[in-house]
Amino acid sequence: MQISVTDAKGQLTELVRRAEAGDEIILTRHGHAAVRLVPVRSAPDRKHRRSLLQAVRASGAAKVSAGPPAARSQDFLYGDDGLPE
Repeated sequence: MQISVTDAKGQLTELVRRAEAGDEIILTRHGHAAVRLVPVRSAPDRKHRRSLLQAVRASGAAKVSAGPPAARSQDFLYGDDGLPE
């Protein structure tokens, strides 16, 4: 829904209620979109953030694959003569 700022002044309460319900409300100025009314999302609580972080860590740990140790990386980058292979 698009409505001019001038017209919105008289029905702001109704427009806010509609935006909270999920309707997209765009306020226009001189026929051009100026502002969009959107509902504010509540910030996640500490428990939700912790569970999200644990899920990300578990996902990362599942993707880890063991490879050769970095301390010996030069062994397969260079030959016995010390030159790159």
